[in-house]
Amino acid sequence: MPKIRTDNGPQFISNEFENICKILGIEHQRIPVKTPNMNAHIKSFHSILEEECYSRNEFNSFTEVYYIISNYMKYYNERRKQGSIENMPPSKFYEVLKSNSVKVKSFITLSPILGGQPGNPSP
Repeated sequence: MPKIRTDNGPQFISNEFENICKILGIEHQRIPVKTPNMNAHIKSFHSILEEECYSRNEFNSFTEVYYIISNYMKYYNERRKQGSIENMPPSKFYEVLKSNSVKVKSFITLSPILGGQPGNPSP
C-alpha cells in the first residue's frame, strides 16, 4: 500500500483528507507534533521548489501552473544534480541503487560503489 507522510497541518488532519486517502488506498502517516526534523528532506525540497520555480514564474492559470511545475519536476528528477546523492539527479541515483541491488543506510556508503572513497565522493 502506498504511504504518504505529512506534518500535522490543518489540511492534513481534516476528515476530508483522511477520507481521500482511504478512497485512494493510501496509508496516511503523520510525523509527531513538534518534530519538523522528521520531515526535513521535504521542507528542503519545498524551499528549492520555491526558489527555483515558484519565485521565477508568474502564473496566469491552473493550466500554466500545471505545465510549469510538471516541467520543473522533470528537470529536478532527471537533470538537476544533488550533492546529497553523489551529485547525480534522483533518477540516475535510483538507477545506480537498483542496478547494484544496494540498500544504503547512509549515502556516503555508496561512494566506493561509484568509484570514490568514503568521505570523498566521486563526481
